[in-house]
Amino acid sequence: MKYLIIGLGNPGDEYINTRHNIGFEVLDSIAKVSNASFLLDKLGLITEIKYKGRNLILLKPTTYMNLSGKAVNYWMQKQKIVIENVLIITDDINLPLGKLRIKSKGSDGGHNGLKNICQVLNTTKYPRLRFGIGRNYSFGKQSDFVLSSWAQDELELIKNKVEEAKNAVFSFSTVGIERTMSAYNNK
Repeated sequence: MKYLIIGLGNPGDEYINTRHNIGFEVLDSIAKVSNASFLLDKLGLITEIKYKGRNLILLKPTTYMNLSGKAVNYWMQKQKIVIENVLIITDDINLPLGKLRIKSKGSDGGHNGLKNICQVLNTTKYPRLRFGIGRNYSFGKQSDFVLSSWAQDELELIKNKVEEAKNAVFSFSTVGIERTMSAYNNK
């Protein structure tokens, strides 16, 4: 069984530890379990780990957030992975800080990365793990907020929630989306 786990974010040192790159942080946490390193390949940084008999291909697109669909589609085709075995990890301003929400389908919720994935794949029916980053910004300052670093008082919560998100990914790959939704959406 192969799974494609995509963490959304932006490449480049200036985006490390920003709210918009939480998908990359979750993938780093997963890769660390197997001491795996990401290598630059077509349209992304990629690595593969094994977990309980499953192959998890971890992808950090290098296309920038707004063109994430191009990398997702390319690697789905290259690895011959069905959409039910794809999981997109993304930040979400519509959820409170640290709240995780796993869904098997849904709208883009105004998120440009998800919007592009929906356009390229021509569907909204793909699993996603949304990581709440809150809405602590003034009108018109959304872009600045999502591209800002975590506040010092948020770091411990984020660390714990990244660990929880990692466990949700492992759950998704072993027991499926429905049971993972039941286990994690009500925490």
